Amino acid sequence: MKGIIRNREGFLNQIAKQLGRPRISASITRPSWAHQPQLEALKNTTADELLEKLQDQCKKIHTDIYMTDVCNLPAILDKAVTDYGGGPIVTWKDERFRNWGLSTLFTQQWPQKGIDVFEWDYTKQEKNIGNAEKANIGMTISEITLAESGTVVMFSEKNKGRTVSFLPTSSIVLIPKSTLVPRMTQAAIKMREIYLKTGKVASCINFITGPSNSADIELNLVVGVHGPVKVSYIVIVDQ
Repeated sequence: MKGIIRNREGFLNQIAKQLGRPRISASITRPSWAHQPQLEALKNTTADELLEKLQDQCKKIHTDIYMTDVCNLPAILDKAVTDYGGGPIVTWKDERFRNWGLSTLFTQQWPQKGIDVFEWDYTKQEKNIGNAEKANIGMTISEITLAESGTVVMFSEKNKGRTVSFLPTSSIVLIPKSTLVPRMTQAAIKMREIYLKTGKVASCINFITGPSNSADIELNLVVGVHGPVKVSYIVIVDQ
């Protein structure tokens, strides 16, 4: 549903007036910079080299990282959940979980072990938040992954509530290897490409780098000051 913008012209004209200049309404040409060092960092890095960079960075950001293929993903994911103490678990509603062979784990194996699994349902707003608050583990998927900083990028929409990534005590993020990019520069380029192709922007874009932490007090790093306290990345190497 498209929104209606009211009084836009008068509002923008007033801003221009207060700035003491005529309003600029013509299209702006993007400048062509002589030097763009942001495009040179990690420029020719291969996918395998990016994965090595991500592994090294995870040690610095206190994040566990696993590598697996789709066939072994259910076993690796089950191990990660066990290591974090089991459920309750809250997940996005995302077809990729089923495509990766996780349906049996979500709907049969975990419930049989007494692990509750809640799938995000956009029609149940308050219930979603309540499930996320009491969940031990939130399970999400990275859309773009910054190898240099160990950052996962998440696009929120009606089936992918943003509270899944930060309200549960621990977080497990599935990372298709194909999402790896060197750094923020390439992530921004990729997001612009998505917008130009689809004409849409996610309602919320989160950049998450490992577990929550703070060094505000005497520069001493404290990990796990607010959710999530623990984070695991599971890289799916054949995706």
